[in-house]
Amino acid sequence: GFGEFLFYDWRRGSDGQPNRDFVLNQPRYQGASILVAGRNFGCGSSREHAPWALGDHGFRALIAPSFADIFANNCVKNGLLTVVLPENVVNEIIRNAEQQPGYQLTVDLESCTVSDKAGLTVKFEIDAFSRRCLLEGLDDIGLTLQHEKAIAEYEKSHAARVTV
Repeated sequence: GFGEFLFYDWRRGSDGQPNRDFVLNQPRYQGASILVAGRNFGCGSSREHAPWALGDHGFRALIAPSFADIFANNCVKNGLLTVVLPENVVNEIIRNAEQQPGYQLTVDLESCTVSDKAGLTVKFEIDAFSRRCLLEGLDDIGLTLQHEKAIAEYEKSHAARVTV
């Protein structure tokens, strides 16, 4: 339920009504699953509330020249891909989205590319562990449950050795 509060003070005026000038309130960006932002996106967000709000709003990938470290880690743990691209490429994507009605951008985690139909194709880097977690939909609990059999065997053998 955090999605309705995403960028709340920018999305809503002091009267609580939608701010029509805010980019995410514009009809052309409704339903977008990729958020393109400026450098150091997520700075000041050390809790998981921001990734929860972004995910609840419908975003699946975030593109920026840089991200705050804690924020980026929380995003991956909550199933959001953070893609770091050079600032000039990020600015090109923003320009294209503003100038081309119906602009579509594709983020492909399998090939680690960002592309559009106008010819933009750029590779991005992601560490192998984060990539695997995102591709397989694994959070910390999911990773732990992959070892459920070994954990159960340990607990069973450990309990047998413990005497009170």
